Amino acid sequence: MDVDVFILNTAVADFRSSEFSFTEKLAGPGGLAKCKTADMPAYTQQQYKKWIEQGCVTAGGPGNTAPLMAAAGLKVAVGVNLGGGDFGGLDTAGRYFYDTMTKYNVDMSQIFIHPQLPTGITFIYDKGGQERGGIAYFPNANNDFDFEYFKDSVEKINPKVVYYMYSGLSERGDANGGKDLADFISICGKKDIVTIADSHTLTDNPRELIVSCAPVEEYKLLEPLLARLDLFFTSCDEARMIENTIGDKGKYINISEEEYIGHFLEFLSKKFWQTNKNPRVFGVTVKDGAVVIYRDFFGNISGPLKVSSGFMTGNVVDLVGAGDSFRAGFVTYVVKNIKDFKAGKIDIEKAVQMGNLFASVYIKSPLKKRYGNIGPFDRMLEVVRSESKFDNFEDLLKAVKG
Repeated sequence: MDVDVFILNTAVADFRSSEFSFTEKLAGPGGLAKCKTADMPAYTQQQYKKWIEQGCVTAGGPGNTAPLMAAAGLKVAVGVNLGGGDFGGLDTAGRYFYDTMTKYNVDMSQIFIHPQLPTGITFIYDKGGQERGGIAYFPNANNDFDFEYFKDSVEKINPKVVYYMYSGLSERGDANGGKDLADFISICGKKDIVTIADSHTLTDNPRELIVSCAPVEEYKLLEPLLARLDLFFTSCDEARMIENTIGDKGKYINISEEEYIGHFLEFLSKKFWQTNKNPRVFGVTVKDGAVVIYRDFFGNISGPLKVSSGFMTGNVVDLVGAGDSFRAGFVTYVVKNIKDFKAGKIDIEKAVQMGNLFASVYIKSPLKKRYGNIGPFDRMLEVVRSESKFDNFEDLLKAVKG
């Protein structure tokens, strides 16, 4: 069975509510706290079921990417750990995640049902408007991610792309200083599989750490990984924390955002692109697009190049998953042009604009329509190629849906 994209790790049910103000005590305003299973709030399975029925939950991690790619026409499989229970063999959160993925034609044949740990759960404080509340993440079964199990899955489904989400959020997945993940990615690369991995924001107060130039221990996990990856995208805030941790601490603190991103991408390419000559794209997503650096099959490097989004119209409903949805669009374009990518002939600007388009549709759609508003790839590509300017979000949706 051949699939286009195999997405691994961090299966999570994201519960959103104005009741979850407790998260900001754990994570800080807009921050993320990685918590222990033993500290989970004492909500019952029936309470989770009630929230699910009320529509207060979405599928995070691969849930921010897999259904989007599937909606665009890719064959997508997910390899994740879910908790066992009384809801068709799964706990309530696991059943919700599983049913959501299958509803949108995502292959769930490669999941592992954990006999002891529950499905990962995130509590998101819904503050309303565009303000991002605190996020309390309980990895649960994700903490026991087993690369040996999923190596067999790679053999079975023969994916074109392997996408690992996320470095820094799984105790077993991050073992040996990130070397286990790097070795797994290397094995995939030797099978001619295009690889991508990313990290989540791994601190409860990004701005404070950026100003202080303090390192973040979890970003050290990227050091063995980045030399193996074909694709890598991060945010501007994360870029500064990554460089403060594994690069020149605070070297470019008093320059503009765009200048800084250019220095950061040049730093990554010089430090991590020496091991082989395969095509690579590293980038930083920003509010109005992305900045990328690209190496082709012949070793020629282009960029850093900023590609401003042509799809800024409309109001943001929820920023959670913005970077994930961008990567979903970018990877979709790569898959649809996989031979050109491997030959170093891909149109990088169009690939980035596809990411911009996916992200714009995703974060501006109502939570219950986020997957359904992604159109088939050919329609999305027409919108990217047209370079049209849209007066409102409704016109953009008409264009992508046909």
